This record gives sequence, structure tokens and C-alpha cells, in this order.
Amino acid sequence: MEDKAQIQEAIKSQGEVVRKLKSEKASKEQIDEEVAKLLELKAQLGDDGKTQFVLKTPKGTRDYNPKQMAIREKVFNTIIRCFKRHGAETIDTPVFELKETLTGKYGEDSKLIYDLKDQGGELLSLRYDLTVPFARYLAMNKITNIKRYHIAKVYRRDNPAMTRGRYREFYQCDFDIAGQYDAMIPDAECLKIVHEILNELDLGDFRIKVNDRRILDGMFAVCGVPDDKFRTICSTVDKLDKMSWEDVKKEMVNEKGLSEEAADQIGEYVSMQGGMDLAERLLQDHKMSQSKQACAGLSDIKLLFKYLQLFHVTDKVVFDLSLARGLDYYTGVIYEAVLTQASAVSAANEAQNGANAEESVSVGSVAGGGRYDGLVGMFDPKGRRVPCVGVSIGIERIFSIMEQKAEASPEKVRTTEVQIMVASAQKNLLEERLQLISELWNAGIKVGVWQGGVRTDQGGDTVNNPTLRVWVPCVSTRGSSVAALSGL
Repeated sequence: MEDKAQIQEAIKSQGEVVRKLKSEKASKEQIDEEVAKLLELKAQLGDDGKTQFVLKTPKGTRDYNPKQMAIREKVFNTIIRCFKRHGAETIDTPVFELKETLTGKYGEDSKLIYDLKDQGGELLSLRYDLTVPFARYLAMNKITNIKRYHIAKVYRRDNPAMTRGRYREFYQCDFDIAGQYDAMIPDAECLKIVHEILNELDLGDFRIKVNDRRILDGMFAVCGVPDDKFRTICSTVDKLDKMSWEDVKKEMVNEKGLSEEAADQIGEYVSMQGGMDLAERLLQDHKMSQSKQACAGLSDIKLLFKYLQLFHVTDKVVFDLSLARGLDYYTGVIYEAVLTQASAVSAANEAQNGANAEESVSVGSVAGGGRYDGLVGMFDPKGRRVPCVGVSIGIERIFSIMEQKAEASPEKVRTTEVQIMVASAQKNLLEERLQLISELWNAGIKVGVWQGGVRTDQGGDTVNNPTLRVWVPCVSTRGSSVAALSGL
């Protein structure tokens, strides 16, 4: 009885949370997340202590209604057009891979991989990203030169934050260039692609941070980080976009065993931001100049900025020494795009939701990538390396912004491509209507059919009879520009 009383009290508290969010007009995703928690609590009060089945999607996943899918399709089309404009072709790979294919490629993030139960003797895992399967594909098919894009779902056992566009099942949109090219030209093209996509989607102001894995390793070396701690310290530095420097330093010293002196030296470097001038200054730095790795990375950063100037994208790019993408397979330039202002939707949400506005559009990184020259060689029996560089668009976070923009806009989102709606102004004309729509379909015209009777339209209009008087206003709410009426 005591447990039951505790559950009832928890249900009461959770109900208040849901009511408060609704009164504050919080985002639908945030409300749905709290409602799901409420339903889980209620399920624990089943008859005779038996758990009741709760009809919901698994944690970290969601359904998409026609309006949301229309927005997603528009975003996908924008991204695909950009990829094709740059000459990419598409491939597909299995949604699950052999476990050994994914093992040892993601550093500390390997714990987020979903393992599948053993079926038929093979140990399998759901793909964590699209990059490692691509490298396996190149090695298996002995491909040494390709420019490809791939849009598909990936899976991570992460702690989901639905309102920030972080899920356990989500799409990635990847663009990669594999093969021998002049230094930094493919890298610059990937950054150009990010710039084009974010500009075309009109998400608001953004910044693309760049760094180089060799610069990071050189920095760690000259700061006194032991070789065996490079990867784990890099993983901690990667948290600087979510944690303060004080917390990052505390983790380095208390959890990773790094000395205070080494952590302080790292702190001086990771606070630096700039452009080509910063790369030139670091090449003259008495510590960094001692590392051949760091000097090679800094020289490539200078060359990268030269090409970015030719592509006219340097206004959004910053050389940031705090950028440290945690994946083990990166070998050279790394980059990440973050939104610094979430378009006009911020102002609209602020007026509607008050203090919740900033949180509702806080989505963080929307793209990331880098160079991974050694990954294909890990799968090749002879260890043959294929130079690769790529970028992944964080599509779910972009959708979070686009959905809020659609909600704030007075313009209706079309969920169909219907050009003509067919109806009759009199009853008993079914055969005539079917003949008409058949001719229109055969002519390649997209046609919708009104069946008549009392019905509430998706736009909220109630139609009593399919007559000219009530039908024509209904056409516009369905997104069709033409109504074909028979029997007048």
C-alpha cells in the first residue's frame, strides 16, 4: 500500500508538471515527453499490481504526422540538391553491421552502440553513424575514389532530449569525398557545402568552427599530457560546448589523472579563436613550434583558409582550438557548425512563450565532420589507406527549428501535392466523377476526390454538402488551387 501511495503522489506531481507546461504553452515535444512519463507512472497502478500496457513510442523515438513529414521532405530535398550540385552519388548500407566492424572506432562513445541479440551465430550492432559503414563499404569493394552522399537512420543509446532534437533513432545526412586530391581542397568543399545548406534553410546566424586533430595531439604533447591519455583528454575537451572550463579541468585532473600544470596549459590554448592569423601566430609559438604534428596541422589550416576565401565562406568560419570531436577515427581537419541565433522564430517564441523561448530553440551543433584518412585501412586486409573527408548534417536538430518556424508562420504547410479536387454538386454522380478523375490521372495530374456527406476538413471547416457554395472555400484549406465540379 505504501508503494501505491508513493506512485499516486508521483502521478499527482507529474500531472502538475504537465498542466504547468500546457499553461505556459510549451513546445509539443516537451509536453509529450512529460505526458509519456505520466503514463508510465499510471501504468504502475494496474490491477493486482500487474503492469498495464502503455501505448507509446520507445524512449528517444517519435512519430511524424503529415505536416511534420512535409517539412522534413522539404529539408531533405534542399540538402540532396546541394549534394548533387557538388557531383555526389548516393549509396545505401545495412542498418546493422557486424559488431566487430563498429568496435574500437568511436572512443568513449562506443558505450552508446546498440547491440543486437545473437541470431544465427553473428554478433551484430545497429549502426552508430554512416561513416564507419562507408569505410567498410570502400574496403570491401576496393573503391579508392568516390564522392558520395547517404541519408539514413542511425541509433545511439544516448540520453535523449527531444526538445533539443536529440533522439536515440535519428537521420544523418552525410557527404564524403574519398580519394587522392590536392591538400585541403576536399576539406574546403565540405565546409562550403555546410555553408550553402545552412544559408538556404535560413535557420538563422551560424558559425563553423574548425581545428585539426594533429594540432590537438601536438598541443597535448607540449602541455605534458602522457601519450596514453591523449584520447581520453581529447574526449573531455570535446565537452567544452556543454560544460564550463572549470568543470572540464576538474574532470581532467580528478577523473583522468592529469596534472594541474598540464590542465592549465591546455586551458590557455583552448581559449584561442581566430582565423589564418591565429595559425600563423601559433606557428611562431615557442611550444607549439616544437611539435611537427602541430606545425603540419597549422600549415594545412592556413591553406584551408586560403581556399575558403576563394569560396567566399570565411565570414562564418573560425579557427577554434577548443574544438575536439571525440571520435577516434579523425586524423586531420575537424569542423562543427553551431547556430548562434535561431532565425526569426526566436522572437516569435519569445513573444508567445516568454522565458521558455530561448530553451525551445537551443539546439547546439547542427553539422560536423572531418578528415579520417586511416579508417578504410582498418578494414582492408592489406591495410591500404584511402584518404577521406566528410561532413554529417544533424538533421533532427534542424527539424526542431523548422517545425517551430512553421508553427510561428501564418502560411499553411501543404501535406499533399494535389492540384485539383474533384466533387459533384449533385448526388448520384459517382460514375461521372470516377471517369473524370481517371482521365486526369492518366494525364499525369495530381487529383484528390471529395466523397461528400458531413465531414470536418483538416483545416477545421465543416462541409455539409458538396455544393459549389460550401466546396470552394474548402479547396483552399486542403492546399488545392482548383476544384472540378460535375453536375452543375
